[in-house]
Amino acid sequence: MLVCHCRGISDRQIRRAVKNGCSSAREVARETGAGMRCGGCRSNVKAVVNEALASELAKSAPGETMLEMALPVEG
Repeated sequence: MLVCHCRGISDRQIRRAVKNGCSSAREVARETGAGMRCGGCRSNVKAVVNEALASELAKSAPGETMLEMALPVEG
């Protein structure tokens, strides 16, 4: 799906940037150019970045839910 029409950046390209180490919409924008021209897609870029970050986090901690990862560890 095309997320940034001005630059022709797809959700796959954004997900790839996150997989390659970008951890914010700003970092993705620097790497891909998404959201850097008119800015109309910035909220969509942020949404895809957040979804990709959550997906990467879930892959790195199998067996734990997002809630369990967010709760403080007692002890």
